[in-house]
Amino acid sequence: MPLSVGIVGLPNVGKSSLFNALTRAGALVAGYPFTTIKPHRGIAGVPDPRIDAIAAVTHPDRAVPAAVEFVDIAGLVRGAHRGEGLGNQFLAHIREVDAIAHVVRCFPSADIPHMEGEIDPVRDIEIVETELALADLDGVGHELERVRVRVKAQDQCAIEAAAVLETVVDDLTRGIPVHRLIPDPRRDEVLRPLRLLTGKPVLYVANIAETDLPAGPCAEAVAGYAQSQRAAALPLSVKLEAEAAELGGQGAEEQLAAYGLTEPGLLRLIRAAYDLLKLITFFSTASREVRAWPVPQGTRAPQAAGRIHSDMERGFIRGEVINWRTLVEAGSMQAARDRGLVRLEGKEYVVQDGDVILFRFAG
Repeated sequence: MPLSVGIVGLPNVGKSSLFNALTRAGALVAGYPFTTIKPHRGIAGVPDPRIDAIAAVTHPDRAVPAAVEFVDIAGLVRGAHRGEGLGNQFLAHIREVDAIAHVVRCFPSADIPHMEGEIDPVRDIEIVETELALADLDGVGHELERVRVRVKAQDQCAIEAAAVLETVVDDLTRGIPVHRLIPDPRRDEVLRPLRLLTGKPVLYVANIAETDLPAGPCAEAVAGYAQSQRAAALPLSVKLEAEAAELGGQGAEEQLAAYGLTEPGLLRLIRAAYDLLKLITFFSTASREVRAWPVPQGTRAPQAAGRIHSDMERGFIRGEVINWRTLVEAGSMQAARDRGLVRLEGKEYVVQDGDVILFRFAG
């Protein structure tokens, strides 16, 4: 399964329109809250010219890009952590994803009401993030109560866990999301089962009017807030991108070019989501197929093999590795082997972005 990015925000900010443009999955779009009750899921391929270059010298039957799953999650409102607006259900959906694309409304529209009245991107962001933090405070508080029972019995692990949880409660109370905390393996171990909402990396998407491209004051406010959170921001006209996605081909290129865009913003969003998940890409060329595989940075060769099939990880022997550019310059895998450009790597090898790998394993 690909890693997933949840599309969140207040109602009527353009989440479902963005999801449709990304995946062309046809989620219902309407100008009123809670159009989305159950989360819609769709897969988007990650644009990567390297896969075409590899295919040009290996001549596979097909080339399969890496993918990111996008999940369209219903709009959150004030009081969501208490269940307002079906909030508990929607918050549970966010817990399932690996990262968050937070869509922020920066476009005016008389036809689409704003739940808070005037356009104010920072206020809107803070409403959503406050609900996420309050939900996390509730979850951490319940876990702390449970752990304190074991503390009374002088359980050393519980004592350490309680200290971690108390610190997190203090941070959340002061408005510091978990994803902004300095990495700590012990804290991560304690918090991992809780799947905290504020622990997920965030990309802010400023949904601007096409007339404001490439950014505008509202998008700049979103970018400033993102910078304060050590996060990334991306200005995007969801309406324009959705229309271009419907046109496809040359029609889409011409429509985007009319607004000074050289490529769809959706491609930038997909790449940004991929980076948000801190993924790298390696490529396999077996079975008449070139395929891009996403793995977290720092993944070792056996675990990378396991992305293809669990049997390959269990029976891993070695990997035959070559950088994609070296392979393309050689002209074929055989030519690369003849020139001694293919390396043999063992279990401790850390996979690098752009590696082309043939795994050898015991069946």
